[in-house]
Amino acid sequence: RRIVQIHELREQAAPPVLIMEYVDGFELGRLAPSLEAGQRARIVKEVCEAVQHAHDVGVQHRDLKPSNIMLDAELRPKILDFGLSSGDPARGHFRGTPHYLAPEQLDASQPIDARTDVYALGALLFHLLTGRPPFVSETLPDTLRQVLDDEPVSPRLLNPAVPVDLETICLKCLEKDPRRRYRSASEFAAELGRFLRGESILARPIG
Repeated sequence: RRIVQIHELREQAAPPVLIMEYVDGFELGRLAPSLEAGQRARIVKEVCEAVQHAHDVGVQHRDLKPSNIMLDAELRPKILDFGLSSGDPARGHFRGTPHYLAPEQLDASQPIDARTDVYALGALLFHLLTGRPPFVSETLPDTLRQVLDDEPVSPRLLNPAVPVDLETICLKCLEKDPRRRYRSASEFAAELGRFLRGESILARPIG
């Protein structure tokens, strides 16, 4: 329901043609500045639920970013572009959008799994909260170095209006070690649900 449907792949065409469901709406990145924090959290929660559906059938997206999420007139998200998706933990390294790549995608010795998409979902939330990805540099090599070595800036330093709990949730997703992130997109979605209901979240602030 939150993933754009693919109707037909015409591989014999030059170039090949992919016929997809039409979504009447806007890219998430364009509308994000006009949304409240709760709306942003709700949208990411619904994206998490859709990503979990893909994970349940053995597919990871591996290129989640604001331009791959469309919002319809009711601000309901739809995920686009599964062109880099896979379920093979040994494939897909060094592919994707640099600002949203997880550290393990830059190390061929490390497996890629569902927690890699959790990282990208956290990077997506970071962008929605602050207006920029977690790691930004003037050069591609330095951006990739930051992804591997640097800790992300606190979202509240970039935007003091970000709720503390939402910052905590976001930074947990961006842990360098996949074992320290939420274990699944559904676990991330459940945490966002607690935030949206005004309940205590399970994550603790990162020192």
